[in-house]
Amino acid sequence: MRAVVQRVKEAWVQVENREVSRIEQGFLVLLGVGDEDTEKDVAYLADKVVNLRVFEDEEGKMNKSLIDVGGEMLIVSQFTLYGDCRKGRRPSFSHAATPDHAVPLYEAFCEKVKNYNITVKQGIFQAHMEVGLINDGPVTLLLDSKRVF
Repeated sequence: MRAVVQRVKEAWVQVENREVSRIEQGFLVLLGVGDEDTEKDVAYLADKVVNLRVFEDEEGKMNKSLIDVGGEMLIVSQFTLYGDCRKGRRPSFSHAATPDHAVPLYEAFCEKVKNYNITVKQGIFQAHMEVGLINDGPVTLLLDSKRVF
């Protein structure tokens, strides 16, 4: 399971020119599910994201988590995080999970984050979405449950 985590002042998702989700301060998480991912990957990544200490404390140091600041999370499915561009010019998505495998794990990730008393908003799985954000910092991190980076 892979995530691009962006610290945001606000973020939103539109589908067919209609806003479907919006958050204020928190994280925009672009989430990709791999073909070998399990509930273990969900648990690891959810815990990692909600506890990342990337919000500033009173001294201006990145020392507070999403939980500490009462932030929100917008979670958007993005299978293209598994695009392999090492050969040729067209990405291969052979390691991205199929929808029947990905949807339950995506939903499980959202539920796991909610269990930390985080307000969670979502995009629409498999929809063509327009995602907007005001990146705060900018702070952008890449996470992988298999720890390949």
